[in-house]
Amino acid sequence: METTQKVYEVLRWASSFLEKSSYESTIAERLMIHHTGWSRAELLTKLQAPLPAKVHEAFLNDVKKAANGTPVQHITGNEEFYGRTFEVNSNVLIPRPETEELVYLMLEKIKSSFHSTSPVRIVDVGAGSGIISITLSLELADAEVFAVDISQKALNVANRNNDELNGSVTFFEGDLLQPLISAGEKVDVVVSNPPYIPESDRVFMKGNVTDHEPSLALFADDNGLAIYKQLIAQIPKVLSIPGLIGFEIGHNQGEAVKNLILSTYPQANVSIHNDINGKERIVFAEVRG
Repeated sequence: METTQKVYEVLRWASSFLEKSSYESTIAERLMIHHTGWSRAELLTKLQAPLPAKVHEAFLNDVKKAANGTPVQHITGNEEFYGRTFEVNSNVLIPRPETEELVYLMLEKIKSSFHSTSPVRIVDVGAGSGIISITLSLELADAEVFAVDISQKALNVANRNNDELNGSVTFFEGDLLQPLISAGEKVDVVVSNPPYIPESDRVFMKGNVTDHEPSLALFADDNGLAIYKQLIAQIPKVLSIPGLIGFEIGHNQGEAVKNLILSTYPQANVSIHNDINGKERIVFAEVRG
C-alpha cells in the first residue's frame, strides 16, 4: 500500500519539523536515503513519486528520534570520513570534518618529512572508531600503523571498521602510549585527537552531543589540557628522532599546546593551523636531533 504523499512532500514536512526542533533540515534527506536505499541522485529523480507506507512510517519515526536529539549517525549507524564509510555508535565520537583536515595535513607532513626506504611507523592515540589510524593506513600503503584506546567498546568498533575497509592497523587497549611503552615500540609519528573540551563547556553544548557521545572522548580537566600534558610527557619514550607530532586541539588552545610541546622538545618546529572556519584546530611539531 502506498501513501498519497509524494517524496518531496514528506521531505518538506520533515525538514520543517527538524528546523523547528533546532536541528539541521538536511537530516531529513539523509534519513530518506537511508530508508529508501537510494543514492542522492536517485532521490532527486524520485521526488514526485509516492512514498511506500512502510518506508514512510519508519522514516517518520526516525525523524522524531533525530528531533529529540539522537544523532542521525546513530540512527543510520555510519558516517563518512575521508571518502569512506565508517561504522559509529554511542561508544565512539562521531567523525567531524575538522579531523579530516588533521589527516590531510598529517599526510602532507609525512610525505615531506620521511624519505627513507623503511616504512614510517605511526601511532594514533585515542583510536575511537579508527577514522584516523585506518585512513592513514589506507592512504600510506607502506606505513606501519598502531592505535591505542582505553575503551574496549571503542576498539570493538575500530576493529570492525579496520576489517570492513581492509585497513592494516594494530590496535592496543590501554591508557595513552602505555601499551607501546610496555612493549618497547618506537614510532616516527604520534597523532591524536584527544578529549580537549573543558568540563565547564558541557553546560553550553547541545544534548545530541552530551547525551549520546562518550564523555571520556570529549571532556578533559585542566581547562581541556590534561590529556595533552599526560601524552606529551610520554612521547619521548616512544618517538624516534627525527619525529613528527600532530594534535587536534580546541579553539584558542594553540599556544598552550605549543608551549607544552616546547617544554619537552625545545628545539622542535611547532606550528598552529586554523581549520576551514578560521579556528585554531591543529598543532604540528617537527622534532629534529
